[in-house]
Amino acid sequence: MRIQSLFRPLLLWTLGVLASLPPLVFAEFTSPQVQVQMHASRATSSLLLVRGEGFQKAHLQRLESDIQTLAAAVQSLPQSSDTLSASHLELVTQLRRGVSFGPGEDNLPWGYPKELSKALRDFLHAARQLPASGASELSAKIEYLAVQYLSRAYMGSFEIAREQPDTYLGQDERLLMPAIDQELAAQGGKADKLKVRWEYLKAALSDMNSQSNTLESISGRPFAPITVDRHSRALTQQWMALNP
Repeated sequence: MRIQSLFRPLLLWTLGVLASLPPLVFAEFTSPQVQVQMHASRATSSLLLVRGEGFQKAHLQRLESDIQTLAAAVQSLPQSSDTLSASHLELVTQLRRGVSFGPGEDNLPWGYPKELSKALRDFLHAARQLPASGASELSAKIEYLAVQYLSRAYMGSFEIAREQPDTYLGQDERLLMPAIDQELAAQGGKADKLKVRWEYLKAALSDMNSQSNTLESISGRPFAPITVDRHSRALTQQWMALNP
């Protein structure tokens, strides 16, 4: 009885401390639901590199590796759905179609970029419907931004989910960059290395000029898709290590 009387104040104190913590403290992990979103965008970026950089062997190998990693991530989800399974199959189909057309813009059907972007959006939306209470979507947002950038550099504007303006699927750099800024700032000193890489990446992303249909950067400088791809992937890898 005495043990219970001592334990009760301790329990109440612990609950009070937890309740006082900011929501982000509970969000500092990357759930399997968010990981599949990140891997889907990574695989899409790899296809864009394949097509944009002349079907190099290293990029083709990375695309295949990303497709396999995505499949493993989907398989390991604690919960799934028929919608997710169908959208995963469609996304992989579109990724492989993107390779089958061969190099050169002339070989690419005019409607394919829209089909690819829809397949990615549908998969990401299906993944976001799975339970993932409190999970940070930062890694998914960064890789989604990278897809938008590489698409503008290599294939044309990426069609975001404009019917979902309150989710990252319906946002471009104008909303996603401030959101990422805020989340990294809230991490304090433990994210200093990430912030340095993010500032470098943000300089390129802020020049994307998504509000324009001209496919030119705001500054007029050429796009730097390989650099953006490398830093995006490195940044999300660092974030995953920080928030396993």
